[in-house]
This record gives sequence, C-alpha cells and structure tokens, in this order.
Amino acid sequence: MLAISVDGLNPEALTTLGRDGTPTFWRLIDEGSATLNARSAYELTITLPNHAGMLSGRPVSGDAGTSVTFNDDTGGTLAATHGAYVPGLFDIAHDHDVSTALLAEKDKFAFLVRSWDRNHGAADMTGADDGRDKLDVAEIAPADELVDDVTDTLTSGDARLVFWHIAAPDAAGHAAGWLGPEYLAAVGDADEQIGSVLDALDADPALAARTTVLLTADHGGPRGAEQHDDATRLANYRIPFIAWGRGVRAGGDLYALNPDRADPGTSRPDYTGTQPIRNMDLADVALGLLGLPAVPGAATSALPPVILH
Repeated sequence: MLAISVDGLNPEALTTLGRDGTPTFWRLIDEGSATLNARSAYELTITLPNHAGMLSGRPVSGDAGTSVTFNDDTGGTLAATHGAYVPGLFDIAHDHDVSTALLAEKDKFAFLVRSWDRNHGAADMTGADDGRDKLDVAEIAPADELVDDVTDTLTSGDARLVFWHIAAPDAAGHAAGWLGPEYLAAVGDADEQIGSVLDALDADPALAARTTVLLTADHGGPRGAEQHDDATRLANYRIPFIAWGRGVRAGGDLYALNPDRADPGTSRPDYTGTQPIRNMDLADVALGLLGLPAVPGAATSALPPVILH
C-alpha cells in the first residue's frame, strides 16, 4: 500500500497539463478510480492540519478532531495538542503486525513522527505486543532522496504501508504563484517522481499485483500570487482523490461508485449532511484495503465507506 500526498496540488493543473504533461497522474486516473473534486478539511486549507486528518481520519475541530490548527512543528505531539491520544492509521496497521513508513519532505512532519514514536505512541493492545513505536521507517529528506527510499521501501518489503509526502507543487506555488509556469513545471516534477516509483512496480509484477496507490492533496492554491490559507476559496479546498491498483476498478468515477457520498460541485460542505470524498478518507480507505479495521474515533468511520470497485 502506497499513500501519496502531493502538497498543494490544485487539480486544475492536471487538466491544464493533460495526459502529455502529466502522464503518470493520468495513468493513475485512467487505470484507477478517481475524482478531481474531493475536499480538504472544512476548517483549514493548510498543510499540517490536513495531514493530521489524512493520517487519523479526523477533522480539525471538536472532541473528534485533531485540534491541529497550526502549521509548524511545535515540538509537541497530537496527544498533547488534543488533550488525549489521537490514534491513526499507523496505530492500526502496526498493532496488526503490518510494517509502516512515513517519508516526507517538510521538517514540520517531525510533529507527526513524534506523535507516534516509541515515546509517545500508545501501547499495543492487539494480539502480540508490537511496541509503542507505530512507524518502522520514518524519514524527512529532500525529494531526490525520498524517491529512491520510497522505491527501496516498497521493493524490499521493509514496509507494507507507506505514506509519501511530495512538496514540489506547494513550494513552487508559494514562490511563484499557483498555476503559472513554475508551478506547472513542479507538478510535472511530481509526476516524474511518482512515475519512477511506478516503473519499479512495473518491473516487479508480483509486487504490482498486491499494491494499491492512493493519492490526494492537503490543499490546492489560487491562481497567481495569493496564498492558500483562505479555506472558503474553491481553488484552495478542491483537491484530487485517486486510487489505482489492487482492489480498484479501472476507469471508475469515485462519486458514481459511491452514491452515498455527494459530489459537492463548487460548494464547500461542512460536516453535516451527505459528505463529499475528503482527504481524511485516506486513513480508513488504506486500512480497508489492507483488511484492517477503521481508526477508532475517526469521523470517517461513521460515514459510508469509500468504495473503489
């Protein structure tokens, strides 16, 4: 299982660049099931809150949220921030003897690594005691290193559940504006990075046959020099959600496959009523594909599960 977050990926970039400019993204879409109209967290369209949500299945606010409203490593943990332990997909996987990895480019991900490390992870109460450290592999490094390390982690079997964060589009969006030439080039770079990993899967048919890729984003970004912190703007809260590989229907539209979820059009639905597909669905979708139970306390566990086939 490979879960990918492409930081700052506005899905308009994929339609602008098309299949020629982003062949890997479109391979995943064409050979898998996808929507380019998923949603970020309702409350915030910034990196750390949305990644906390992806990994825990929780929104930002309330007793069932993560309480992560900041966007830098505070030196603390999810448990200290929320006032109670926040389990995530790594808890469920590791406690069921599924090896795990988190590989990210941004230093702020140290907050999430720390939250589930050997000093702060919860005791394993499931079967044999696999310890408190919920991450078998944790690395924060530049993009060129991570491409090789993601590939090695998958092909070596060092982790069966790998979460990979790619930063290039977000970095270009902040530096030069979203949807401009520099940003689109960075989306192309991300496409090549993911393509390199898919090449390794293609070279190992047995590995490819048992691998699913889930891809989403923490937020988009508005055209031009404005930033993505206005959670009421469509360009910021609209994101992709793509599934490919084992257990996924080829050429499927995720809203057509999931009539209990509602395509939001251009709207920004809160957490009441029929829900869109959100990036925080990633945790329970990944666990379900691994044959594991949902994250306890996850908001998504009370929703109809996202069907991929």
